[in-house]
Amino acid sequence: MIQAPAPLPPSRQRHDREIISLAVPAFGALVAEPLFVMVDSAIVGHLGTPQLAGLAVAAALLTTAVSVFVFLAYATTAAVARRVGAGDLASAIRQGMDGIWLALLLGILVIAIALPTAPWLVDVFGASDTAAPYATTYLRISSLGIPAMLVVMAATGVLRGLQDTRTPLYVAIGGFAANGALNAGLVYGAGLGIAGSAWGTVIAQIAMAAAYLIVVVRGARRHGASLRPDAEGIKASAQAGIPLLVRTLSLRAVLMIATAVAARLGDTEIAAHQIILSLWNLMAFALDAIAIAGQAIIGRYLGADDAKGAREACRRMVQWGIASGVVFGALIVLARPLFVPLFTGDQSVQDTLFPALLVVALSQPIAGVVFVLDGVLMGAGDGRYLAWAMLVTLAAFAPAALLVPTFGGGLTALWWAMALMMAVRMVTLSLRTRSGKWIVTGATR
Repeated sequence: MIQAPAPLPPSRQRHDREIISLAVPAFGALVAEPLFVMVDSAIVGHLGTPQLAGLAVAAALLTTAVSVFVFLAYATTAAVARRVGAGDLASAIRQGMDGIWLALLLGILVIAIALPTAPWLVDVFGASDTAAPYATTYLRISSLGIPAMLVVMAATGVLRGLQDTRTPLYVAIGGFAANGALNAGLVYGAGLGIAGSAWGTVIAQIAMAAAYLIVVVRGARRHGASLRPDAEGIKASAQAGIPLLVRTLSLRAVLMIATAVAARLGDTEIAAHQIILSLWNLMAFALDAIAIAGQAIIGRYLGADDAKGAREACRRMVQWGIASGVVFGALIVLARPLFVPLFTGDQSVQDTLFPALLVVALSQPIAGVVFVLDGVLMGAGDGRYLAWAMLVTLAAFAPAALLVPTFGGGLTALWWAMALMMAVRMVTLSLRTRSGKWIVTGATR
């Protein structure tokens, strides 16, 4: 007789509910973000190839510039969650406002740099003579929306810290719909061409920032938190974000090195690499959703002086990460014959893809652990260790990847180097987690 499985312990059930309630909406919001560029590409693509090429260059520059400041979300989430755990909502929102003011200042600084240097940046990225004018136009107009984009990042961190990932999902869906409608109307209805696409995106981003600010301001008034900029608070937010900035730049360096090496291997390899990287990024969104839940949950437990709860939550999220990685790895192997032809009909590219995809599949459980522990340590405010760990990872990855063209192995060898990168990250993050040094309780670290 088959017996029913034993029920989960109450603590595990509680952690599972928390993880699901935060991770699922976070995943939806994360997936909505790249859809902005996809909509722009679909609409601008019908204007002509030079316009689409110009959009590709400008979008790459904008994505790179904005991703550098992702610490605005991560650091704010951890700081706000701690104060929520300590029961001080007014201080939590005040901390969040400091992050939002910092985002606004950084956005203005980026505009001041981007507007005069746009033609040079486009040229550095290798835009053709026909695409360069369109890239410059799109970059200059879209850069006006960067302050709003950074405010959205910081405000998202505030809400995540307040244990709310549903509002960011709703705002992301609304922004996506508005972006599509505005782009279509301004590009074709108003006849503004690629400039209309840029203005449509800027307007949608400003509307998203306004929606977030309405929610945060209402919370501030409800709990008596000041909305005025505080120099010391803004400085503290910047200092907390510097280590995470180092971590992010190191990770971007890893991805840039991998792409550069793939390009040196040949056209077939770089085409296959781009397909694998797109798939890798999609799976990263799902794993990052668990990490975001980790940031919010761990910060709250530590703020509430509940070290035991933080350890239990960490352990359960690692189990979730491993299980998710196993599922993703199996899906890659089983669905390979189905999804690869959707990306390319070139048999040589497909032949190059298959063995490298197996490496990606095998490394997914490792990736699951890495993303979760990354989120746990961010939630604990352990940014300095994360920065050093990522620098160590970069130092291990760079020579392994750069030697691939010399010693052979092609794209498969390059993705073994990527697997090595993830393994090094897992080791460094696991050592820190087991040491317990990340567990610092209280409203501030």
